[in-house]
Amino acid sequence: MTEAILLVGGKGTRLRPLTVNTPKPMVPAAGVPFLTHQLARARAAGVEHIVLATSYLAEVFEPYFGDGSALGLHLEYVTEEEPLGTGGAIRNVASRLRSGADEPVLIFNGDILTGLDIEALVATHRSSGADVSLHLTRVEDPRAFGLVPTDADGRVRAFLEKPQTPEEIVTDQINAGAYVFRRSVIDTIPAGRPVSVERETFPDLLTSGAHLQGMVDSTYWLDLGTPQAFVRGSADLVTGRAPSPAVPASCGDRLVLPTARVAPDAKLTGGTVIGANAVIADGARIDGSTVLDGAIVEEGAVVFASLIGVGARIGARTVLSGVVVGDGAVVGPDNELRDGARVWCDAVLPASSVRFSPDQ
Repeated sequence: MTEAILLVGGKGTRLRPLTVNTPKPMVPAAGVPFLTHQLARARAAGVEHIVLATSYLAEVFEPYFGDGSALGLHLEYVTEEEPLGTGGAIRNVASRLRSGADEPVLIFNGDILTGLDIEALVATHRSSGADVSLHLTRVEDPRAFGLVPTDADGRVRAFLEKPQTPEEIVTDQINAGAYVFRRSVIDTIPAGRPVSVERETFPDLLTSGAHLQGMVDSTYWLDLGTPQAFVRGSADLVTGRAPSPAVPASCGDRLVLPTARVAPDAKLTGGTVIGANAVIADGARIDGSTVLDGAIVEEGAVVFASLIGVGARIGARTVLSGVVVGDGAVVGPDNELRDGARVWCDAVLPASSVRFSPDQ
C-alpha cells in the first residue's frame, strides 16, 4: 500500500463556530491540526502518496502542509468547484492516483479519530480478493449510523441507513469511515456529479454482485463531528487513549505548547491543551479542554470539557462547562455557560450577563 485519498472537503457545520475561519480537519487537536494525526498514522502504515480532496476553505491546506515532505509524504491537492459528496470526491481525484487497476487505494474520512490497524485492513482486502473493504466498528447505540451486517466470513450483506425501530437494528456494526478500494472500482463512480458512497456507491456495488468485505476493528474510534466529540478526541490524544505519532509531547494529563504562559497555581487536568501564546492566569482550573493559540483565561475561571477559540478571552471567575467559544470572542467576568452553549466568533458577553445557557 503506497497511496491514499483523504476526504477533507466538508464544511463542518455541526462544529461551528470552530469552523467559521478554519476547515474542520485543520482545527487543532492535541496541539496540531487534526489532519496531521491522520497523515502521520497513514505514513506509519507505509503510505507514501496521499491526495487531499478539498473543498471548503481549500486554500488553507497547502500553505500549511506543502508537498508533505516534512512528514515523509508526497501530498497533492484537488479542489472541488461544487461539493460532490464522498463518492464524487473520490472520483474527482482519480486522475492523480498512480496505482494499477487491481492495486488497493486507501480512503479516509477527514473527521474520524481512530486506532485502526491500517495494515491489517489492507491485508484483509488482499487476502479476501475484495473489490472494496470497509473498516467496521461496533457501537452501543447504532441508530445514528449506517449499519453494515456481514456473514460469517466478513462479507458485507447489506447497508442499512440509520435504523429507528428495534426490528431494524440487526447488528451493532457500523461503517467506520475508512476503506480500501480496488483502483478500477473508483473509475466506475459517476464523474461530475454528487455521489454518496454510503447511499449510492456501496449499495449499487452490492446489487451488482461485487465483493465488499468488512473488517471489524474494535480499537479506539470517535467521530469528531460535534464540538463535544472534538474536545474529547483532543484530550484522548494527550492522555494516550487515542494513538497518534503526531502528538508533540509525551502523553500525560496536559499539553502546554512552549510559548504559552501558565500561572504556577493554575490547574490543568484531563488532557487539557494550551495553545501557543495563550495565557492562563492565577487560580484558573481547566479540565479536559482545549485553549487555542493566543486565548486568555483570567483569574479563577473554571473551564470544563470546552474549547476556547483563537484569541478569545474568558473573564475572571467565569464558569464554562461543555461550551465552545469562537475565535476572538470575549466572555466577561462572572458568567456561567453550560451544556452545549456556543459563543460566536468575535461576540462579546458583558460581565455577569449570563448565568446558564441550555443546549440549543
